[in-house]
Amino acid sequence: MSTRRESLGDEKSVSCSEDVPLRGRIEHFTWTWFTLTMSTGGIANLLNAQPNTFAGLTTIGKIIFIVFIVMLVFNFMMIATRFIQSPGALTASLTHPTESLFFPCMWLSLAVLLMNTQAFGVPSSGPWLVTALKVLFWIYLACTLLVAIGHYHVLFTAGKHVSIHSMTPSWVLPVFPVMLSGSIASSIASSQPYEDRLPIIVAGVSCQGLGFFVSLIMMALYLGRLMVDGLPAPKLRPGMFMAVGPPSFTSLALIGMSTSIPQGYGYFAEHPMAMDVLQPLALVFAIFLWSFAFFFYGIALVACVQGYKDLYWSLVCWTFVFPNTGFAIATIKIGDQLNSEGIKWVGSIMTILLVAVWLLNLGMQARAIYKRTMLWPGKDEDRDELRDKKA
Repeated sequence: MSTRRESLGDEKSVSCSEDVPLRGRIEHFTWTWFTLTMSTGGIANLLNAQPNTFAGLTTIGKIIFIVFIVMLVFNFMMIATRFIQSPGALTASLTHPTESLFFPCMWLSLAVLLMNTQAFGVPSSGPWLVTALKVLFWIYLACTLLVAIGHYHVLFTAGKHVSIHSMTPSWVLPVFPVMLSGSIASSIASSQPYEDRLPIIVAGVSCQGLGFFVSLIMMALYLGRLMVDGLPAPKLRPGMFMAVGPPSFTSLALIGMSTSIPQGYGYFAEHPMAMDVLQPLALVFAIFLWSFAFFFYGIALVACVQGYKDLYWSLVCWTFVFPNTGFAIATIKIGDQLNSEGIKWVGSIMTILLVAVWLLNLGMQARAIYKRTMLWPGKDEDRDELRDKKA
């Protein structure tokens, strides 16, 4: 409790200090801000996947998609302004042991952009957008594969190592963007011509498998850390929901890609029974992975409820939303495949709760900016870097 009082005391002292100019506040605009766009785009994608709809739901989804694009442009402008006005800040952010872990959130936001473009753009556009998404998919896959390898290499060699005792699910974030290539593939494959669809599905399965197995290794380390050192500090516990993401997005990706198999083309022309085997198999594995995601969801939920008195809002709280949008969509996809109204309604109830949490987070983020508990010296993910400069 003493640590908590010190933290609150620091917040109070900062709030009472003289004003920091806008330029100074922008210096603390970190990669973690892209968790906002990940979550907002995830909500739009979740609304599009709804099995129980009403008049105007598609319009609401499109509005949130537009809001997501505005937020994404804003984030790019602000992060670029920070790096332009502070030479060396880009390198520092990419080698910082905490802030650098959230650099992939930018790529995850771009993945959500592609999925939402497929959902809301393709039905209202010509074939040019289908072709553009195909090109962007391959560019995204190549870039995120290089980012995953390069990012982990930097973390291994940067010299600012962290202890295994401080391990959190955020360690899986560098491989998360390339893993979502599978989710993008499951989203865009059904609208692609057969000659393009099969390569996209094969690449999507490969990347989804890569990301999931790396995350599986990380989750093993994470569980070991929890057994040895116990739960993280309450302010970090929202990040525990990140562990829900990999199995959830893998679950929905497997179902989406299996239902987009080009029947009677290429391999499936030579092996017509393969489709009848792969689709039920994809559903079985999706259910296995859904239960795995539910396990981590339960652990994170109980931990956050237990420590709610010492929990205060930060950008990490956006992990209440984004990983769980994948969990909700996976639930809906399983319900669709099993033709279960009960499971579909569970997915719809999860959607209502996630929209409520998303709106709450928007309000809390606006409040945090006003109260100077973010975008303020010593309050954001670059605070360790600030201490090093003072030292």
